[in-house]
Amino acid sequence: MGDEPTAADLVASAARSVPGVRDLHGGAMGEVATYLPGRRVAGVRVQDHRCSVHVVIDWEAGIAETAERVRAAVRPLVDGPVDVTVEDIADPAPAQDATGA
Repeated sequence: MGDEPTAADLVASAARSVPGVRDLHGGAMGEVATYLPGRRVAGVRVQDHRCSVHVVIDWEAGIAETAERVRAAVRPLVDGPVDVTVEDIADPAPAQDATGA
C-alpha cells in the first residue's frame, strides 16, 4: 500500500518525459501542487474533471509545440481538459569551445 503511483505521479512523469520539458514548476508561491498524504506533487494539480500542469521548458523548445505535446501526453491519464502553463524558460546551455572547456 502506498507504492501505487497516483494520477498526479503519472501526470508528472508523463510531463517530464516530453522533449523540451526541463522540469515541473510549482508556481510563484509553490501553490500549484497536488497534496497527498505525507507529500505533494509540485507543478501538477489534478482535480475532478480538470488537470493543470506547470512546466519549465528548454531554451530551444518551441513554447506552443511543447505545451501541446505535454497536453497530448497527459490527456489519456486524466478526465477533462488539461491546462498547460509555461512558467519559465531554462537558460541555454553554455557553449563549449573547440577544446571542450
